[in-house]
Amino acid sequence: MMKTHIKTYLSITKKEWNGMVVLIILTALVLAAPYIYQANRKDNTINFNDFNKAAAILAKAKGIELDDDLATKTYRHVKINLFAFNPNNLPVADWEKLGLTEHQANVIKNYEAKGGRFYSKADVKKIYSITDTDYKRLEPYINLPANDHYTKKAAPGEVIEVNGADSARLMMIRGIGPAFARRIIRYRERLGGFYKKEQLKEVFGIDDVKFAEIKDAIAVDGRNIRKLDVNTATFNQLQRFPYLSFKQMNAILEYHTQHGDYESIDDMKNIAILDDGILRKIGPYLVFK
Repeated sequence: MMKTHIKTYLSITKKEWNGMVVLIILTALVLAAPYIYQANRKDNTINFNDFNKAAAILAKAKGIELDDDLATKTYRHVKINLFAFNPNNLPVADWEKLGLTEHQANVIKNYEAKGGRFYSKADVKKIYSITDTDYKRLEPYINLPANDHYTKKAAPGEVIEVNGADSARLMMIRGIGPAFARRIIRYRERLGGFYKKEQLKEVFGIDDVKFAEIKDAIAVDGRNIRKLDVNTATFNQLQRFPYLSFKQMNAILEYHTQHGDYESIDDMKNIAILDDGILRKIGPYLVFK
């Protein structure tokens, strides 16, 4: 009796069986659909060459400039306004009006901050951020006054003595502009003069490359050095030396107070915090009276 009851409970009709088959088929199709779509889908490769050509034509028609690689860069709309200009000390905003990017203009300003100056149109072309296309566009509008006194340079082979030269004389050295001339004079006044050419590399912006550019056009006359009597020197007077720290200056004065006058640079070797390197740097500026 029980067996018959269970058999009756588990039995299904033909209609129910057909419904189950349909449900299984639909479920299988739903699960398989993403894989079927992916297998039959073809990716379309974008051809940026045609896009770039079309963009270039549009840019030319509207007077705007585009970056070279539109496939990887964002193009910028630049309304170019060409006008006659002196590249020296030209504001960033004006460089941008001429079609340069802010980055290109900042490279130029950085060049000027290091003492650079444009003496000819060709000097503009030497700026690495300015492309050949940029230069060809700008060259007809570059206006460097013929009477600009900064264009007067020393004759080939002429040597300029840096300790006695004023700013105008220093600017006659090829590679030295107004900024470098001011820095050299300020540092020279602080030191009391230069006793060797290599000290110019201590001036801000004069690195090995710049020094190599100017070294053959300069001379140093040690007779023009302003010297200091170390036995009567005050703390403020010692401060002029960029080579001495606060502790070293204080030690020089304390040693003098305790031991009396220095007779030579050798006496200063007894000061523990003054090494031979420091003494070689300050020695040419000291006298012992």
